[in-house]
Amino acid sequence: MDTGTTTARRAARVTAGIAGGRDAAPGGRGRGVLEGAFALLDALRRTGDEAGVTELALACGVPKGSVHRLLDQLVAVGAVERRGSRYRVGPQLYRLGQAWEPHPGLRPAARLPVQRLRAATGASVVLTVLREDMAITVGSVPGELEAVVPVRDGTAFHLDTAAGRALRGPRQGGAVLDREDVMDGVCCAALPVRAPDGRIVAALAGLVPAGRRLDALAQAVAEAGAAITRVLARGVPRGTVPPAALVR
Repeated sequence: MDTGTTTARRAARVTAGIAGGRDAAPGGRGRGVLEGAFALLDALRRTGDEAGVTELALACGVPKGSVHRLLDQLVAVGAVERRGSRYRVGPQLYRLGQAWEPHPGLRPAARLPVQRLRAATGASVVLTVLREDMAITVGSVPGELEAVVPVRDGTAFHLDTAAGRALRGPRQGGAVLDREDVMDGVCCAALPVRAPDGRIVAALAGLVPAGRRLDALAQAVAEAGAAITRVLARGVPRGTVPPAALVR
């Protein structure tokens, strides 16, 4: 099956799902409805704030009436919030997202080392994991560059950044340094975070304004990454650090 045919059929399933699954094949109705719901939720995520029915209908390529019906269902279960005629991601979706662990114990293990790295360096700090050829931020603390490069959990970016290259494993070992390679005025030092068995499970990166000494930043990032590995080796008792307490 060619790519164009696959894409067209997937789009048809999403449209059928948002419309309530009436046009979906009997065996695929549930999947179509779920795809429709997630298409709307992803469209809301991409807006970064609130969106109206017309905006979401355009983003998903389906009629406004169909979008409105599914939004009502998502509001009813707390996945979406409504403010007047505008919609945004709801608290239930946030709570579910906080339960995700990309590697057992990683996020609780990183909480204090990430905070201390930010305090020691002033850097914006991000902890990322590899998912589907993208780097996904699962822990972050804003630093001096917040006005220029906001850091947020859940942000996805390509692997050509320092953190992305660290996730794939540095070819020569040591830190991956970015001297304004991706953005003017922004430098970065990133290193892999390893599980006790040596596998790379994440990457830790510090972003600072151009002109800062990257060797000192890289050393601080390495120490924070080693601290995370030590906590992973000890194991984090379940329930001691609630996911929602992670730094933002």
